[in-house]
Amino acid sequence: MLFVIDAGNTNIVGGAYENGRLLETLRIRTVAGKTEDEYGVVVRAILQDRGIDPKRIDRVIISSVVPQLTSSMGKMAAHLFGVSPVMVNPGIYGRLPVKVIAADEIGSDLVADALAAWTRFKGACLVVDFGTALTFTAVDGTGTIVGVSIAPGLGTAAGSLASATAQLPSVPLEAPPSAMGKNTVQAIQAGVVLGYTGLVEYLVRKIKEELGGAKVVATGGLCRVLMGLTDAFDAVEPDLTLDGLALMERWLY
Repeated sequence: MLFVIDAGNTNIVGGAYENGRLLETLRIRTVAGKTEDEYGVVVRAILQDRGIDPKRIDRVIISSVVPQLTSSMGKMAAHLFGVSPVMVNPGIYGRLPVKVIAADEIGSDLVADALAAWTRFKGACLVVDFGTALTFTAVDGTGTIVGVSIAPGLGTAAGSLASATAQLPSVPLEAPPSAMGKNTVQAIQAGVVLGYTGLVEYLVRKIKEELGGAKVVATGGLCRVLMGLTDAFDAVEPDLTLDGLALMERWLY
């Protein structure tokens, strides 16, 4: 059984795969300073609660965009599963079917996104990933990652208002009934959720123009927030990053 880990700034997401099929996922909050042993206890408990014996896992692929987590995730996997995990980094990109530019700068999660989208569409594609950062990863018709756009994520934007102002609260990220809020919560939702809908639609349109057309897929923990507000996406795949990491097995093992 294959276990993949996507370690990000807000959450650590894992997925158990068997014969290419996603069986279960887990999501735990990223906590600065937590040790590999602490993460291991949590991951073991969740897997067992989902009916998956950690002893069945014999391959592990890890993507980490948080340098402080990279070592912890590797040690946790080695201790918990008794295997040497594959760490997604520029050293393995040359073995993948997608071509990576600025290999030392691009996030390994975005490479996984691009691989999953390219494998699905077999042509020019654009991945909009709603995470801590909102990212747009463009792949051309030759399978080359030609560029990325980055903006603050929806949660990051809303959280910054609450933390940087004295009277604005944290609000649920959902569409308000109007573009003109009748109270503070609705006003923030209008600005962030509806405002980001416009941001996404504009960037998607501009990138598709530069690519000469592309299929667009949305992913990430907050991708469902914009569902029903826009028709910019050809597909919505919340587990796309995990699927991309799992697909790497074909070329890494």
